[in-house]
Amino acid sequence: MASNATDYIKHHLTFWNSDPSAGFWSLHVDTFSISLLLGFLFVGVFAMVARRASIEAPGRLQLFVEMIIELVQTQVREVFHGKSKMIAPLALTIFCWVFLMNFMDLFPVDLFPMAAQWIGYTFFGLEPHHVYFRVVPSADVNSTFAMSLSVLILIVAFSIKAKGLGGWGKELLTAPFHSSHPVGAVILAPLNFAFQLVELAAKPISLSLRLFGNLYAGELIFILIALLPWGLQWVLGAPWAIFHILIITLQAFVFMMLTIVYLSLAVEAH
Repeated sequence: MASNATDYIKHHLTFWNSDPSAGFWSLHVDTFSISLLLGFLFVGVFAMVARRASIEAPGRLQLFVEMIIELVQTQVREVFHGKSKMIAPLALTIFCWVFLMNFMDLFPVDLFPMAAQWIGYTFFGLEPHHVYFRVVPSADVNSTFAMSLSVLILIVAFSIKAKGLGGWGKELLTAPFHSSHPVGAVILAPLNFAFQLVELAAKPISLSLRLFGNLYAGELIFILIALLPWGLQWVLGAPWAIFHILIITLQAFVFMMLTIVYLSLAVEAH
C-alpha cells in the first residue's frame, strides 16, 4: 500500500502497462480490458432487449433502451443532412460506450485497484504496491485519441464517398479561399491545403482532449476526496458524484454530437 498521499495518488494514476520498456508499442491492459468488457456489455444488453422486445407489454429496460435510441435518432435527423444507414448505429454506439467508460469513474477509487492487488498477491505473488489498475478508460488519453482517430478516418471516408476522390482532393486545394482565376487558384492552393490540414487535425485533437480532460479531472478529484477523513469523504464525495453524473452524460453526448456534426460537414460541399 502507498505510504503517503503522494504515493497514493501516483499509484492510482499509474496504468497497468504490458511492457514499460516497449514505449509506444506497449499496451495499457487495464484500459483495453475494461473498454472491451464495456463494449461487450453494451452489445449484450441491447441484443437481449432486441430479442425480448414486446409491443404489448414492454418492460422498463426495453422502454429505457427505446428512449436512448429515440434520443439518438432525433439528433441524427436534425444534424446529419446526408443519407447513411451507418450514422444512427454509430452515434448510438459512441454515446453508450463512452457513457459506460465515463460511468466507471463513479465506483469507489480503491475498489478495483485493491481487488487487482489482492488477485496479484494471492495468485501470482506480486507485491501489492507494484500492481496497478485504472478503471476509467476515458481518463486515458490513448483511449480517447484512438476513438477520435477512428472518427477522423470516417470523416475522410465519408468525404471521399460523397464527393469522390477527385472532388475531395479539389476541396482540399480550393476551400476555404476560392479564386476563379487560374493563377489565383494556384497561389491559394497551398494556403487552402494548410488550412484544411489544420482543420482535420483539430477535430480529433479537440474530441480526444475534451473527453480526456474532463474525466481525468473528475478521477483526480475523487482520489483527493478519498484521502480525506471518512466523514468528509461522504460529505464531499456524494455531492460531487451526483454532479459528476451530469458531466459523464454530457461528455458522452458531446462526443456523439460532434461526431455527427463532423460527418455531416464531410458530406456537404463548401
